[in-house]
Amino acid sequence: MLVSYNWVKKFFPNLKLDADQLAEAITRTGIEIEGVDHLDENLKNIVIGEVLTCEQHPSADKLKKTTVRVDNDEVVQIICGAPNVDAGQKVVVARVGARLPGGIKIKRAKLRGEVSEGMICSLQELGFDSSVVPKAYQDGIFVLPEDTQVGSSAITLLGLDDAVLDMAITPNRADALGMTGIAHEVGAIVHEKPALPEQPDISETGSIEGKVTVEIKDKETTPYYAVRLIEDVQVADSPLWLQTLLMKAGIRPHSNIVDVTNYINLLYAQPLHSFDYDKIGSKEIVVRLAKQGEEITTLDGKVRTLSDHHTVITNGSNPLAIAGIMGGESSEVTENTTQILLEGAIFDSKYIGQASRELGIRTEASIRYDKGSDAFKVEEALAHGAALIAELGGGKMISGVAEEDNRDEYHNEIVTSFSRVNRLLGTDVSKEEMTEIFDRLGFAATFEEDVIRVDVPSRRWDIVIEADILEEVARIYGYDRIPATLPLTESAGGLTPAQAMRRETRRYLEGAGLNQALTYSLTSEKEAARLALEPAKLVKLAMPMSEEHSNLRTSIVPGLLKAASYNTARKNTDIFLFEMGSVFYGTDGDALPVEEEHLAALLTGNFVAPDWQKETKAVDFFLLKGMLEGLHAQLGIKNPFRFEKLVRDDLHPGRTARILLDDQEIGYIGELHPLVQKEYDLAETYLFELNFAKLVEALKKPVRYKTIPRYPEMTRDIALLVAKEVEHAAIETVIRENGGALLQDVKLFDIFEGESIGSDKKSLAYSLTYLDPERTLVEEEVTAATEKVVQALREQLGAEIR
Repeated sequence: MLVSYNWVKKFFPNLKLDADQLAEAITRTGIEIEGVDHLDENLKNIVIGEVLTCEQHPSADKLKKTTVRVDNDEVVQIICGAPNVDAGQKVVVARVGARLPGGIKIKRAKLRGEVSEGMICSLQELGFDSSVVPKAYQDGIFVLPEDTQVGSSAITLLGLDDAVLDMAITPNRADALGMTGIAHEVGAIVHEKPALPEQPDISETGSIEGKVTVEIKDKETTPYYAVRLIEDVQVADSPLWLQTLLMKAGIRPHSNIVDVTNYINLLYAQPLHSFDYDKIGSKEIVVRLAKQGEEITTLDGKVRTLSDHHTVITNGSNPLAIAGIMGGESSEVTENTTQILLEGAIFDSKYIGQASRELGIRTEASIRYDKGSDAFKVEEALAHGAALIAELGGGKMISGVAEEDNRDEYHNEIVTSFSRVNRLLGTDVSKEEMTEIFDRLGFAATFEEDVIRVDVPSRRWDIVIEADILEEVARIYGYDRIPATLPLTESAGGLTPAQAMRRETRRYLEGAGLNQALTYSLTSEKEAARLALEPAKLVKLAMPMSEEHSNLRTSIVPGLLKAASYNTARKNTDIFLFEMGSVFYGTDGDALPVEEEHLAALLTGNFVAPDWQKETKAVDFFLLKGMLEGLHAQLGIKNPFRFEKLVRDDLHPGRTARILLDDQEIGYIGELHPLVQKEYDLAETYLFELNFAKLVEALKKPVRYKTIPRYPEMTRDIALLVAKEVEHAAIETVIRENGGALLQDVKLFDIFEGESIGSDKKSLAYSLTYLDPERTLVEEEVTAATEKVVQALREQLGAEIR
């Protein structure tokens, strides 16, 4: 929310804090100030001028030559390109020597041969954003009221001698979306009661009875609804003070009627809406839920199709407005409007928030209704708005209110104890100081020995439990005054085994050349089910932001694929990513989804880049498998990974394997299917995903150290001819099971396939290493061990020794 420092000062005429000091103080009490914009920081020598003459520039079709009186006795010639400049106007003039936002300095210049001594300014040139400039002046200069004094400061007149505080309002502090709420907050900080504004003293006339009635059909949607009537109104531009106040708050001025509703919204955080009474078409206002498929054309000219859980304001039959969000075109206030029906209401935030998101409409009103508002401030805001419309529009405020009230009586007493507050906060606040804190907050508090009873006003409806009261005491007392203490404990902190494994895994994969990725847990329905470790029920969001983020993921891999595709499209083709995160499996009934921690990695492109010294190496299945086995060793998992051939959708049918640990499937590894690679516009891409929680639970082998062998090792090489379908893993298992205690290592060092050995055969060559740490081996025992291995290979796998 954008907050004018000058507006805050109206509540506190004796405020001693400047804008930056006030921003610091507010931030320290819990509402973050994201920035302070000093509007006059770069402004200088900008005055009010009167255009005396205006004629076409002799040498330029789009320029005008004007004479402008900038002081009682001084007239200057200014060349102006604004299409709406004309004689008799009061305008903003940057004189020679003036400075404008962006460091622009105005100098005496010649434009197409004519001297120009200054500049007639638009609001944009003074620093206002084009989105808040009145539409009449969006493409030209700003024309001031006729009674504006020539030569006076335009900076003061337009309220630019001000600073704007950009406040980041958290959801629990919706009261601070209105200036009265901010005034109470500042009052608590500076220990001063704010001087809240009073409504104009407008006498009422006539009676609203017989002119309009109010009925609420669906009472759960609308705790309170009321209207007031103002007659004989003249719709016109708002006074300058109101226009500049709205523009500084980020709101475009429209007319005195609409601007008043926006002003009251900013002041009380209570939205109002104005109807043209003569366009309503009946003498009744009925608030109800919309009919499924019912349509309304809103003020932005769009036809909206409503659902049966959207609240609408009707004339008894036809919708006039979408409650709390936007009015309808049929009852819009225009320049011909003479009678205003002004709405003030409290709508249930659940209905407004859902409707706002589903319809894609976010307005100043819907923001406040969605976050909640003071249910007992609406009458005051409605009366103030009606009186101000009558004053600015020269109308008559009709006596009485047509209303229906479904609100429960408000009483919010929270009980705590003096000792408990100090104990939980770690403070030593005296009863006198705590009483003062509650007084500064505007809370009525009574002390009964150790018991504190706090009566919370309706403007702070966010305070509902004891912890909220403790928070209020802490922030007003000062977070920086709460002493810092170490926890009382006999043991030092440390990582849990799971935390240590996560850290070790990240270090290993980063050391292997992979980059950690963080992708969305939300994805589309199509992507949510793709490449999951196991089939599962999807978890769909009740109110997704978009279809692309409508489901919780069941696999990390699709997110990595999107990241790789994004990089490839930007010419970054060598991509090595990993991610650790949660996946979610749906459950039956109202049970929460099952959440599992997974680890996934993706490689595509060249792992070794082109270089004159070394050969380019593209990523392949065995590179990723080696990284996975290296991770297994790094984590010290006792039992080895086993890999078995796997066929599944979206993965290459001949280059994919399931990963098993202790005979339990924990993941998969393989190449992405060529069709899926084409879908994501990727080259050969290899990936794995596994259930990291299973690695955490797996048995770990103790770390054992052994001496460097004193005796030499012996090696034997064997070449086998086997059927093509026999896997390396099966061969290695047979060798290790039959190699005896002396066999230390088995390495595959050659694979050959060709017509010379038959199309259904393949040749694999292995190197077997034997060692005894206690003695030197002799030829006979190594030969015997190797023969036993060879015999087992023949019998179990049908291998031929080449």
